[in-house]
Amino acid sequence: MNRTPIFAASVAALAFAGVAAWWLQRSPDPQPEPEPSTQDARRPLYWYDPMKPEVQFDAPGKSPFMDMELVPRYADEAASAQGAEQAVIRVAPGMVQNLGIRTAPVERGRFWQRVDTVGSVDVDPHRIRTIESRVAGWIEKQYVHAAGERVRSGTPIAAIYAPELYAAQEELLLATRGGDTGLAAAARERLSLLGVGAGQIDAMLRAGRAQRALPLLAPGDGVVLDIDVHEGQQVAPGARLARIADLAQVWVLAEVPEAQAGWIATDRPAEARIAALPGVVFEGRVDYIYPSVDATTRTLRVRVVFDNPQESLKPGMYADVTLFGGPRDDMLTIPSEALIRTGRRSVVIVARDDGGFVPVHVVAGDERNDRTVILEGLREGQSIVVSGQFLLDSEASLRGAFNRLSAESTP
Repeated sequence: MNRTPIFAASVAALAFAGVAAWWLQRSPDPQPEPEPSTQDARRPLYWYDPMKPEVQFDAPGKSPFMDMELVPRYADEAASAQGAEQAVIRVAPGMVQNLGIRTAPVERGRFWQRVDTVGSVDVDPHRIRTIESRVAGWIEKQYVHAAGERVRSGTPIAAIYAPELYAAQEELLLATRGGDTGLAAAARERLSLLGVGAGQIDAMLRAGRAQRALPLLAPGDGVVLDIDVHEGQQVAPGARLARIADLAQVWVLAEVPEAQAGWIATDRPAEARIAALPGVVFEGRVDYIYPSVDATTRTLRVRVVFDNPQESLKPGMYADVTLFGGPRDDMLTIPSEALIRTGRRSVVIVARDDGGFVPVHVVAGDERNDRTVILEGLREGQSIVVSGQFLLDSEASLRGAFNRLSAESTP
């Protein structure tokens, strides 16, 4: 049998296979698969309940957890946040109203600094008068017996017998009867220096005889703070008999947190309210800022002066105090209800023009009248969520955690 044709055919087949392999190696690389179309990107991956986003469903319908429709999760939503800390949340237009999502704009304007704190009413020490004895003697009569009694200017507090006072009166009477004007003037001046008023001296001259016990008179209107003597008691020069306070003007000592101390300045307006008179607002001004901060409470004491003609503000009362620190212009503010504070971060949910919602970290400042200053993170005119933001933030946080977990597990 002739084997030559068979051998020749085998060689030819091997040569053709080698040429084919060489040609395939030289052929161009295969083209990458096309990106999914927009229609594929908007294809729901699954459905979920916004109140329990970790549970996924294969078909739409009623949620088994809440009385609401399931929400679709689209492919582009999952891709938009992959590898990012902030996830874009998309809510169907029909669900926005069902979830109660409301928005408000970020505004720029004037922000009034204000400190709301508490304080206590105190007596103004500048309005306290002290009655003292300038001579040695005895209290023969007492007219005011207890602290808290109200007195008028010129009201007798007590009557004192003092040999020195009695001798000075006799000296003035003798000089007056003898027509010695120089001696009479000297005697009158001596009585004045011993604390006897001009009206009392004139009354004694009209009576023509010296008074055994001269009354000590209240120097002004007010309330008796304390009484230190009683009838029959001996007193020495300089002994305090009583103290009287005029309550027509009082102090309120307010405690301002250390972080807000920079807002306060003297002569700024202030308001006070007390529980005894609901709806009544007392207007005053900041009179003095104490130079040190309390080491325990970390508060700064501020003295506020209030007119008190009806004496409604009584020493010892607690008052709700509002201190106005003046305006700050060109400040970005948002409704305070839109701010989500977790202790470690402050977040605002921003509504995007394409219908999505995204959480944004912000730096929050002062708060007043339900509006909060935003120092960083937002710009004027942005639309933020003021109702339903906690649900969106929870969804974004959960999705961000899933995305980070997926990114870490990808080689």
